[in-house]
Formats: sequence, C-alpha cells, structure tokens
Amino acid sequence: MTTLAPAPSLLRGTEFSLEGRVAVVTGALGLLGGHHCRALARAGASVVLLDLDEAACRARARALAEETGGEALGAFADITRRDTLEELRSRVLERFGRVDVLVNNAALDEKVEKAPAAAAIAFEDYPLEAWRRALEVNVTGAFLCSQVFGGEMARRGAGSIVNIASTYGVVAPDQSLYRLTDGSQPFYKSAAYPTTKGALLALTRYLAAYWGRSGVRVNALSPGGVDNGQGEDFVARYAERTPLGRMAAPSDYEGAIVFLASDASAYVTGANLMVDGGWTAW
Repeated sequence: MTTLAPAPSLLRGTEFSLEGRVAVVTGALGLLGGHHCRALARAGASVVLLDLDEAACRARARALAEETGGEALGAFADITRRDTLEELRSRVLERFGRVDVLVNNAALDEKVEKAPAAAAIAFEDYPLEAWRRALEVNVTGAFLCSQVFGGEMARRGAGSIVNIASTYGVVAPDQSLYRLTDGSQPFYKSAAYPTTKGALLALTRYLAAYWGRSGVRVNALSPGGVDNGQGEDFVARYAERTPLGRMAAPSDYEGAIVFLASDASAYVTGANLMVDGGWTAW
C-alpha cells in the first residue's frame, strides 16, 4: 500500500509567501493592475510594473517600494511588440536574476462609467478596426508576454502565469444592465471584449498543458464588475443581479492573485478562478 506524504499545512502561511520571487504585471497603471502589484509586493515579491506611460510606471514603482519596503521596477511596455518585451526581459534578468510570476492584466475594455464618451455602438455597427485592436492587445499581447516571460520560467523549470480574464469570457454580457429607465441604450458592451477573454481562457488551458511538465503553472482569474464611479442606477442593477448583492471593490481580488501566484496553489493549473460575487452562479 502506497503511503502519501502529508500535504504541507497552510496554517503556517508560508505557502502564500512570495519572498525572493519576481513578479511581472502588465497593465500596472489600471485600476486592478495597481491592486495586483500591491498584493504581490505585500506578499514579498519584487514587482515589475509595465504599462504604456513609463514615467507613471516609475512613479508608481517608487511609491510601491516605499509602501512595502520591497523592490519595484517601472517600465514602458508595448505588449504587442515582441522586441520590446525581449528587451524588458533582459532588463529584468539583469536587475533581479529571475522571473517567477507573470500577470497578464493589460487589456482594452469599453467602460460604462466613461459613457457617453464611449459611443453607443451596437454590434451591427461595431468598427472592424476596434475589433482588431482588441484582439491584438487582449489576446496577442498575452500570447507574446507568455512566450517571452513564460518561456524564461520554463527554461528555469518553475513559475506561475495568471491571465486576467472576465466573467464575460464565460457568460454573455447582459445588455439590459446598460439600458436606462426610459428605454434608451447609451452604452453597449461590445462583442470584442468577451471574445478576447474567452480566447484568453483557451490560451490558459493550452499553456497549462504545454508547460505542465516544465514546472510552469498557468491559471486564469475572472473578475466580476468593479465599483468605479458608475452611475447609481447601474450599480443598483448590477448588485441586484449578483448573489452577494454588490459590485466588487478593487481589493476583492488581492487574495486571489496571491493564491494563484504562490505555492498555495501548487497543484492548480489550467483553472479559471471565478471571483464575481456569484454572478455566474445563476
């Protein structure tokens, strides 16, 4: 009879520690991106913050280092260009000597809180260029970052990739959320965003299978809607549609990102962690 070694106790908390590890986060200047970086840094990781505004990335990295006492590097990144990502990988390896975690967070997403600046464009009239750009950033960007940084992890034989997907990668957008009481529709959730997030879930499963024997775990985190200045009526409609009765706070995802990045999820790969207040439960 085979005797299995007991699993390490999570009560010690060490499995959630990221001490000595280096985490790369794309879209670091976004609402959730900033919280992902903070959560990883608080867990002990050195964090590389990547986004399009280098000055803002550097400033946020300095603030994060001061807040947490750890190391942080802010840099420009166009995630649709492999050459810039390869240069970044060289910088990260020169500075830190390793890459342990990649969070593919950067994405284009039309936001209801920015309407009417985001024009009400129904599916029949959605611009092809906007569709292509969403695919390029949301899918190709994650593909290239995974090639460049995930490939380095596979070379070393260890690592964790967390792809930030969405409830809308699993279920269709509920367009009635965006309809006003007078029947008008000032905002439509496009087909591009859920399509790209569904593709990201497929990429997650592919890479989990592809790199499993190389020691690289690949999982997805699917957030629900985040309260970020939307109108009161929208927030009320969303809360009514959600079993927990509210939209998410940005901090609601911090524990999940640390779980997937750390050894606490050592036997988890190819999974999609839904953190949506129960949105997809009914």
